[in-house]
Amino acid sequence: MRDQLRSDPVTAGWNFAEIWERIADRAPDEVVQLQGDRVFTWQQFDRRADGIAAALLAGGAQHQDKVAHYLYNCPEFMESMFAMYKAGLAPVNTNYRYTDDELEYLWENSDTVAVVFHGTFTERCDAMRSRAPRVHTWIWVDDGSGPCPDWAIDYEVAATSATGRTIPPWGRSGDDLYLIYTGGTTGFPKGVMWRQDDVVGSLDNSSKAKLPAEPGWEVFDGRISGPGPRVLPGAPLMHGTGAFNAMSVLMNGGSIVTMQGRHFDPAELLDTIQHYKATTMSIVGDAMAKPILRALDAEPDRWDFSSMRVMISSGVIWAAETKAGLLRHNQRLIMVDTLGSSEAIGMAANTTKAGGGSSTAKFALGPNTRVLTEDGREVQAGSGERGRVALRGRTPIGYYKDPVKSADTFIVHDGVRWSIPGDWAEVEADGTLKLYGRGSQCINTGGEKVYPEEVEEALKLHPSVDDAAVVGVPDERFGEAITALVQLHEGHTLDEKALIAYVREHHAAYKSPKRVLQIATIGRAANGKLNYKNLRDEALRQLGIS
Repeated sequence: MRDQLRSDPVTAGWNFAEIWERIADRAPDEVVQLQGDRVFTWQQFDRRADGIAAALLAGGAQHQDKVAHYLYNCPEFMESMFAMYKAGLAPVNTNYRYTDDELEYLWENSDTVAVVFHGTFTERCDAMRSRAPRVHTWIWVDDGSGPCPDWAIDYEVAATSATGRTIPPWGRSGDDLYLIYTGGTTGFPKGVMWRQDDVVGSLDNSSKAKLPAEPGWEVFDGRISGPGPRVLPGAPLMHGTGAFNAMSVLMNGGSIVTMQGRHFDPAELLDTIQHYKATTMSIVGDAMAKPILRALDAEPDRWDFSSMRVMISSGVIWAAETKAGLLRHNQRLIMVDTLGSSEAIGMAANTTKAGGGSSTAKFALGPNTRVLTEDGREVQAGSGERGRVALRGRTPIGYYKDPVKSADTFIVHDGVRWSIPGDWAEVEADGTLKLYGRGSQCINTGGEKVYPEEVEEALKLHPSVDDAAVVGVPDERFGEAITALVQLHEGHTLDEKALIAYVREHHAAYKSPKRVLQIATIGRAANGKLNYKNLRDEALRQLGIS
């Protein structure tokens, strides 16, 4: 019966559907999701996901078919992900900023058969129906933007229709996939294939009471003794930073708070933290932390920020100065800056709290992380040699339908499987990691390699600069010339010579920009990352280089 605890453990690795159903059975009345005045218990979370799972199966979805999320942050995001896992289907993230051509590529490349979409995307989805012929099921989430179209299923009707637990004829497995498509700033997006068992193991790596490799409920039940952390995903759930954090929270019996606004607003975020007493938050470095700090500094008495205990960041540099500023507003805050990506979870971390030191782009290596040279040698501490950060153990199994790129990133060396996403670094004498950035963006100027991120970070420390990007442009003498584009704070004007001199105070002369150009907005994506191709094109345009 539904209200009985499941006694059968997962038989082929950890599976999120089994984990979350277990929590729902043991703590049905605990709160799991909140948004505005909408509050859902674990029992509701479980039952509503059963309804969506049944609708997907009734629509013809087969074992490990792909189902795309086309949603802003909302309770339906994780609820429908639960449904996909229940039905043995594979979630596919969709960037809600994509154009029609990008959507066509994504859903075609991923073999998507169903899409769960917000009502505001109805017109676009209607146009995509002829361009994505594999999609046979469209599930419409009401957001007040208009009626449900006759070609779609009303999410709420499906969610409230379940009469029992939905288990597909093929069952569930730890081998069932979660697909997360990368942003594609250096090419077409690639679908990273994670086994659910590996996601669980990676997210559980930092736990004090780790789950056993062979699934069983005794250790798991002992860890879920009451309400878990209340987490606010500042980052979009469509990206790895937000999604991995949300999955981790749910597997530990916590709850998720999502903001109602659809664009990052530090005031709304702080209002939401105060209202719901959120304890943990996921962000993307300075792209979010700096606006939060500016809001707190501007109105220090407006918000009660004291409930926040842990801020977790990944994907973008989080400056030491920004962390120190946040500590002024909450001395109990613990800030965890993690090095990870869609291809590797928890490679390294930097933890900052009151009374301790802080640094920028400097991390402590995780137990399964090494820095490898291009010929496979391990970089030795203090050698000054650079290599690529590599993670072994719990890694993705490859890129979907792309064996060539899979072979470049997921390699076997000395019988060990490694994920090497492309972050370059050196290991300092004390064993910490000094990160330089992605090799794909590395600028070769006069034979010297310069990583954009380290120059960008220096520029962003200048009081006139709000954000910065660094690219290489063709140069007759040096091959490539370092060129910076800066987004200035309101009321400031560009002083190119002063900014070049400022960078030279922090880095060797060859790393300083030859030119500094002003741009209205750097145009960071929702995950805080930059589109270097577009930025380079803008630099070439301003410089008159064809």
